Parts: sequence; C-alpha cells; structure tokens
Amino acid sequence: MSDRNSIDVIVSEVGPRDGLQSVKRTMPTQAKIAWITALANAGLPEIEVGSFVSPRLLPQMADAADVVRAALRLGNTAILALVPNRKGAERAFAAGTPRVTMPVSASRLHSQSNINMSPEQAIDQVAAVVDLRDSLPVTPAGTRPLVEVGISTAFGCTMEGPVAEDWVIALAVMAAKAGADTVNLSDTTGMGNPAQVKRLFARLQRELGDKAGGAHFHNTRGQGLANVVAALEVGVTTFDSSQAGLGGCPYAPGATGNIVTEDLAFLLEAMGLRTGIDIEKLAAARSLILEGLPEEPLYGHVADAGLPKGFVYAATRSVA
Repeated sequence: MSDRNSIDVIVSEVGPRDGLQSVKRTMPTQAKIAWITALANAGLPEIEVGSFVSPRLLPQMADAADVVRAALRLGNTAILALVPNRKGAERAFAAGTPRVTMPVSASRLHSQSNINMSPEQAIDQVAAVVDLRDSLPVTPAGTRPLVEVGISTAFGCTMEGPVAEDWVIALAVMAAKAGADTVNLSDTTGMGNPAQVKRLFARLQRELGDKAGGAHFHNTRGQGLANVVAALEVGVTTFDSSQAGLGGCPYAPGATGNIVTEDLAFLLEAMGLRTGIDIEKLAAARSLILEGLPEEPLYGHVADAGLPKGFVYAATRSVA
C-alpha cells in the first residue's frame, strides 16, 4: 500500500464506479471485490468503488453497500462512493463509507438527465448531505465522512454545447459554501482543452483555496493526458482515471471513456512524479475485468506496449 507522504500525485481509480455503471452488463459482486483488491495491491491510493443510486436505474450498482464493506478491509487505500442526494448518502453512511462524492452538473440539461434536478437543487442536496454528515457521531479517530463535489460538464456539454466558465466557478463557490470539503472539476464529455483546463483550475484555486480539488478527465477526443499535464502546471495533484479506459456517462450522449489509469501512472512516473503505483501489477489487474465481464473492450497504450527498456520509477530515480 502507498504511504501518502511518499506520493507526489494521487491517482484516484474510478473504474469500479464510473467504468462499471457505463457497461450494460453487471459485474458479479465477488468479481468486483477481487478487481478492487488487485487495484489496491498495485498501490492505488484511492478507489471509487460504487454508487448509491437507484438499483432500478443502475442495477450495476445495486451491490454498492456490500462492495464498500469489503473494500474497507483493504488497509491504507482510501475508499469513496458516489451519492446523488441525501437518500443515497444515508445508505452510503450506513455502509460505513468514509468519503462520498456528489455530482453537480454545470449544464442544466445534463443535470436533469443525470440526477433529475437543476444545478441549484443539486447544491441544496449537497447542503442536506453535509447536515446529515455533521449529525453523525465521530469515529474513534475523531472524524466524520468527507463530502466532496464534482462539477460535471465543467468544460462543455454534448447537449448544451459550451458552458460558461463564470457559471462553473460560481457553482463551485456555491458547493463550497454548502459545506463541501473539496470541489473537483470534471470534463464529463471530453470537450476540454489544455488552455481551458489551466484557466479553470487556476480560477478554482483562487476562489476556493484549500477546498479546490482534483481533475476528472475523459479522453473522448484524445485530449485526456494533455489536459493532465496542463492541470499539473497549475498545481493540481489529484486525478481520476479508470483502468483500461472503462467509463463514460450513461446520461450524456457521446461521453466515452475516462483516461486510462495505466497510461496516466506511466506519464506521471516518467515525469518524475511519484504515484506509489506498481504499473506491472496494475496492468495484470486487467485480467480480472475480463473474468467479471468476458470480452469487454479494454483500452490503453502502456498495457499493450509494456514499460520501456530502462524504465525507472520516480521514487527510485537518482537525482543528478
């Protein structure tokens, strides 16, 4: 397991949630747990393991409570789950989820399609979940669950087109005022570009300070890793990704897969940034996806090409 003090950039794996909710078939619970365990053993410091949403709407996530309980036995790996509202948070907290993430879409059409609410109503749900969290007893360690918000379609929407940057930042400020511990920006539809990424994250940091969070990029138009580099340049240190590029958004037409975890880890390590991830162990975990979802298409360059001759992890690289 990775010691966070020895990590420069946090790679947050979202495949078991974002990836699996976009696949029409349902991965069996024990197969999910085996995959998540392999991801943790490869050094992933964070894993988003499921969504507490209506099983009628997303039967792929019906076992979220069981998956969370199993994942909590994985030691130092931080476990997250998505909740769209207070009802979902009640289930997540009952299962022991130590950190929840809530989607608040900057696009009104996407917000209605995704969670059947306006952006303002989604912010009201953030406040309700924060109130619920604050009513919980503290753990023996003196903590309560964390609540983070991801501003979806922050870089554009397939239904609405461009999304005003001022509105994205205003919504992020509203989320922080509602009590969110951190606020992330998500390129749900893969419309972002590096210049836009630098502008928005720089503004987010100016407005929110230490509540400014990480980046969630999709690779729909091949800009995912370029956007990572742009975000790094303005100080972003947490990035969502999905093993084998699984994922998308079932409620945003044309929103294809996330950036590939294996490729992201290689990019960061090759740049001299420590991730704590064993890329070869990570690549081996791909086989567990296919055990749970036979013949599912898997993506990524590093898993196909392998690590280059002479590759050295950032943590063991000598400094001239």
